[in-house]
Amino acid sequence: MASLSVALNLSTLRPSLPSYSSKFPYVHNSSSYNPSRRLALFQLGIALPQTQLFNVKESKLLAAEGNTTKAATAGNIAQENTTFTEVDALKWVKNDNRRMLHVVYSVGDLDKTIRFYTECLGMKLLRRRDIPEDRYTNAFLGYGPEDSNFTVELTYNYGVDKYDIGTGFGHFGIAVEDVAKTVDLIKAKGGKVTREPGPVTGGSTVIAMIEDPNGYKFELLERGPTPEPLCQVMLRVGDLDRSINFYKKAFGMELLRKRDNPEYKYTNAMMGYGPEDKNAVLELTYNYGVTEYDKGNGYTQIALSTDNVYKSAEAIKLFGGKITREAGPLPGINTKITACLDPDGWKSVSYMDGPMSSSINGISSPCKIKVEGDIVVQDSPGAYVTSQDFGK
Repeated sequence: MASLSVALNLSTLRPSLPSYSSKFPYVHNSSSYNPSRRLALFQLGIALPQTQLFNVKESKLLAAEGNTTKAATAGNIAQENTTFTEVDALKWVKNDNRRMLHVVYSVGDLDKTIRFYTECLGMKLLRRRDIPEDRYTNAFLGYGPEDSNFTVELTYNYGVDKYDIGTGFGHFGIAVEDVAKTVDLIKAKGGKVTREPGPVTGGSTVIAMIEDPNGYKFELLERGPTPEPLCQVMLRVGDLDRSINFYKKAFGMELLRKRDNPEYKYTNAMMGYGPEDKNAVLELTYNYGVTEYDKGNGYTQIALSTDNVYKSAEAIKLFGGKITREAGPLPGINTKITACLDPDGWKSVSYMDGPMSSSINGISSPCKIKVEGDIVVQDSPGAYVTSQDFGK
């Protein structure tokens, strides 16, 4: 299949990109923010928006909570003895039960975004939950049930109407049967088309590029019927071989294909857990000479499944990831997670561990944890808990 990134023209695949200095907007501050929720948040180590807003370094806040966090970790985590060699880790990761579950990002107008996704892109609103005491609302949309399809989780923080998408996030991919017809519909609804329908350079696959009301880019790919229309997340990385190695070894993804495009000075690689026409994939793009990107504050993370958070954390450590929250249960709920960063510093992937409930309504949690990124590995025996249940 032809490269899906060809639609990105030279302006989006430039060798040097501007550095954004915009501040994170106010996203979460409530008088109901109780100690148990705060403790759980600090155990994840992800209070980034608040710390930036209040000009307090996260390390200082973590230090202030240090004794409490360590005590809670020791009291709540019955950590398994999972230390193993790289050979053991590689074997286990390849046999782990993993799937891309959903992608999380923030939007400035939730109702307008939902209308655009449902009316123009054909998604269904799967569920929506408002949390007025914490001043945010979540909505899940997709093309099928969450227990079998890759979905989007949109977060609206009260009063925040704009986010900095940054230069590192690329686009989402959606497979449609007729790209031209979809583009006409989007235009009729007032949507923005940034690349008209046509074959990719050097190939025959028809694509188009559009933007949603928040500025997130979507690549439309013309394909036949597929069980996974929401088929792709593209992120830019500074060292492609390093990233491929990490996602293969630490996350158990397969390198589905890799293509160099010297004319446009970029290389991309498709990573995933099965064929592109049947599964959602992660597209990693390297632009010649660019080693760092601004992550912005809009795009958040991808959620993945795993059978064992402790072994997942060990594998991540062995193969170059940075653990920001050791594997263990969340306070008050029987859900195990671990948080980490990939070698590029992407706060973009969350793992979920354990069987998922047939219900897609989530669970009622005594502590909602704000997830503002990081790689999170989660164990949820008997219940499907998403970052919505963490408060983000």
